[in-house]
Amino acid sequence: MQDPTADRLDPVATTARMTAALRARESERPDRLFDDPLAATLAGDTGRELAERAGEVQAIPVRTRFFDDLLLRVTAGDDAPRQLVVLAAGMDSRAYRLPLPTTVLYEVDRPELLRLKESLLGDAPVRCARRVPVGADLAADWQAGLLAAGFRPGEAACWLVEGLTQYLEEQDVLRLLDRITELSAPGSHLLTDFVAGSLFHDSAARPMLSLLERSGAGWRYGTDEPEPLFTERGWRPETVSYAVVGRALGRWPRADTRGGDLVHAVR
Repeated sequence: MQDPTADRLDPVATTARMTAALRARESERPDRLFDDPLAATLAGDTGRELAERAGEVQAIPVRTRFFDDLLLRVTAGDDAPRQLVVLAAGMDSRAYRLPLPTTVLYEVDRPELLRLKESLLGDAPVRCARRVPVGADLAADWQAGLLAAGFRPGEAACWLVEGLTQYLEEQDVLRLLDRITELSAPGSHLLTDFVAGSLFHDSAARPMLSLLERSGAGWRYGTDEPEPLFTERGWRPETVSYAVVGRALGRWPRADTRGGDLVHAVR
């Protein structure tokens, strides 16, 4: 059956539905790394079709579980940040599935994508203190919308930028980090990921890269040394490769593939 929402999103935004489909696939496994009961609804036919074409993508469940665990740890405790900003929130469902009872969760993404998500989920209850959608173009002035929605730059925050940087040009990645830094009080946390620059030349990754290119959402940026991006801006980063995390979770069959890095930085 034709997905009635298939033509409403641009190619990069549509990858959010593929990610949801991959999370739904993981949630069906008996040895699943997480349970995302809303993922199948958020994926729709569009996401399922893309996921079928992509095949096995182990990075998505590894990344999801890593950030789930880290978010629960970072937001715990009396002195933890009470603001969580998910940039390029896409079809992320953490506001609905993670226990974040004292956290205000801001979801920043294009208005049409956030409207689609809300139409799909209806009145599904959130598990955070409050979910605040912020419709904005991350390539433009998204900070103004976030501030208008109630974000307090004088207080520590936790930022999640998941699965985004590979779709940006290098100068846009640097600009994004600059803007996050400007809004981050001491004690803030930044969680993000980068694909490895070497992955662009990995023959095993070529089918996935070709699929994204044909769909208009080709990868543009990767790095094998993400740490300077943070230290130069006053953050203290800890990095771990997808391969290390994936092997620990039993989801990384190719020992010779690094994949990229998962980053947790503190200001």
